[in-house]
Amino acid sequence: MDVNEINILVLAYLGDTIYEGYVREYLINKRISNVNDLQKESINFVSAKSQAKFLTQLMEKNLLSQEELDIVKRARNYRNSRHPKNCDIITYKHATALEALIGYLHLVKNDKRVNQIMKYILSEEEK
Repeated sequence: MDVNEINILVLAYLGDTIYEGYVREYLINKRISNVNDLQKESINFVSAKSQAKFLTQLMEKNLLSQEELDIVKRARNYRNSRHPKNCDIITYKHATALEALIGYLHLVKNDKRVNQIMKYILSEEEK
């Protein structure tokens, strides 16, 4: 299977699951034991606005390789006019791009890089 031929939204679909799994585990490890509190805290990471912010930081700090930037650009430029009502299309496209990157890295068996990116994202909350 050529990962580059997979629909970018399918990569984002997979990446969303992986991303959210990291966030959930991180919050549980912070000893948050109430499900409602977990849900409230997770918004700091899983909202489109938060994901777009993290992607922008990764790009501004030149923390992504050219290969990773190519995936991000492919996802951002994907023609999709649908987006949630609670965010603008640009924010949504950036969030989708981050999720697609995570999904792509997972499918090419580069979970070490997924770990590095997620470690950066999760450590940003503590700053």
